[in-house]
Amino acid sequence: MKLYVVGFGCGSHKGMTLEAEAAVSESDLIVGYTVYAELLRQHFPDKEYYTTGMRQEKERVKMALAEAAKGKTVALVCSGDSAVYGMAGLAYELSAEYPDVEIQPVAGVTASLSGGAVLGAPLTHDFAVISLSDLLTPWEKIELRLRCAAEADFTIALYNPASRKRTDHLKRACRIMLCYKSPETVCGYVKNIGRAGQESHILTLGELQDVQTDMFTTVFIGNSETKEICGKMVTPRGYRNV
Repeated sequence: MKLYVVGFGCGSHKGMTLEAEAAVSESDLIVGYTVYAELLRQHFPDKEYYTTGMRQEKERVKMALAEAAKGKTVALVCSGDSAVYGMAGLAYELSAEYPDVEIQPVAGVTASLSGGAVLGAPLTHDFAVISLSDLLTPWEKIELRLRCAAEADFTIALYNPASRKRTDHLKRACRIMLCYKSPETVCGYVKNIGRAGQESHILTLGELQDVQTDMFTTVFIGNSETKEICGKMVTPRGYRNV
């Protein structure tokens, strides 16, 4: 009775860790959000799949646990890392009803890392990761986290910067950043990391506030030391000064 909670990275097959690929290959059933499951179906077409839409996470996880309790080896999949905005936490929260199911999270490459590699080296020093989605977190708490991270001069990776209903959250976040950071602060963003249609841009914080993004975009806001070097976004750690 095994439930793997698999972070499969950005969505490309080559972006999966060997451990993630092995867990999916070993599983009888793949459970996941429809968009992510379809990405995996291209590479694992012979597997059984169960998918749900957005905001049906509890149904998805309960289904995975129930099927594992019946004796199947199940992979509950999510993009990025299974424990960074992923399903591992919820799987443990709902596991009390399925005491015989062994849960094994499988790490993946989260978007701040894969997107950072596309832009250059923006996260070489201390950084914060903040989601701008207020579906599960009140905007007031998100705003406080943005202010604290900006005041502390972290480099910041922003997940879920916009959706069809949340078109202005990135602009609002940038306005908060501008209270603590220069409008010339080096920033960047990557859309569709590792997938068809990938695009990336480096720009200033002043310019970033007018950019249109979506749920498949990861945004990077530099700290006071972040630079653009040879067309790449780089945050020095300070090794050259030692």
